[in-house]
Amino acid sequence: MSDALGWVAVAETAIVALLLLRLAVGPTVSDRVVALNTISIQATLALFAYAAFVDRSFYLDVALWLVSFSYLGTIVWSRYLERGLL
Repeated sequence: MSDALGWVAVAETAIVALLLLRLAVGPTVSDRVVALNTISIQATLALFAYAAFVDRSFYLDVALWLVSFSYLGTIVWSRYLERGLL
């Protein structure tokens, strides 16, 4: 099972690499915000899988902080775009 968790972490990291392309090429700012939010979610999932793979609980704390702040960041960006300031 732990080998599978290692491969899941690697696969999630590969997905992040593909999403970085969408972040750079995204035609609109909204597409880039969605890509950045998805990157943070995928990175969190990779950290969860890696934490289980190496059996360290410290990485779980980092993953929870990452997902909570990325969620707040997405809300702030959405409000900013909704007001038409960009």
